[in-house]
Amino acid sequence: MDMAVPTQTEQDVRVQLAACYRIFHMLGWTEMIYNHITMRVPGPEKHFLINPFGLHYSEVTASNLVKIDIDGNILQDTEHQINPAGFTLHSAIHGAIDDAHCVMHTHTTAGCAVASADCGLSPDNFYSAQLYDRVAYHEFEGITIRADEGPRVIRSIGNKPAVILRNHGLLTWGHTIPMAFSVMWTLQRACEIQVAGAALGKTRPIPEEVQRQCGVDAMQFNPRYGAGEDVFAALVRQLDRIDDSYRQ
Repeated sequence: MDMAVPTQTEQDVRVQLAACYRIFHMLGWTEMIYNHITMRVPGPEKHFLINPFGLHYSEVTASNLVKIDIDGNILQDTEHQINPAGFTLHSAIHGAIDDAHCVMHTHTTAGCAVASADCGLSPDNFYSAQLYDRVAYHEFEGITIRADEGPRVIRSIGNKPAVILRNHGLLTWGHTIPMAFSVMWTLQRACEIQVAGAALGKTRPIPEEVQRQCGVDAMQFNPRYGAGEDVFAALVRQLDRIDDSYRQ
């Protein structure tokens, strides 16, 4: 095991990732002790941090996050285990997509509903339009604990940062935690609006050329406008006013 004290850079990542877990809890995106947000540790090795299995997102801290390698080996002294389902899916993405430093997965009600809908995500609301040409789909193969599904997940994703896992839930990835979060927030909002709007009957379509322009104009994905950094920072400030124990 790697018993070394984390570098300051790794510690910064730990604090930001722990904050992200608490933000998910604050937004109601938790699923008991299940689901995962993972983040690559800076360095040449493809090591990443994952939540300790058995803890609720509200209990995750910088120090109890578990560092593992791409094969699932735990690289630190810890009393915690990891969830095989989370490792299998996330390690495949971290290992195959160079820019997938952060990977997020949720089972929200709206996300699962859209993932189970035959039509998938409908490009007819303000948020889904901003995801133009950013959404991939992967067919359901059961609980993700089999390594042989990994290559098929990667083929399904291609270069799309927003992924709808059919009959399952939502997944996003990005170069940074705020970037992956921005994609997840937009995808989640799109799903919520689609589910709410279904009760009202037929929706008004958005012309494809308008969808395309919305995808270009979406500021939350644009590095010129922080690529989600400002939104994430605002949520961290809100979190700190409520409970900053994630920093421990």
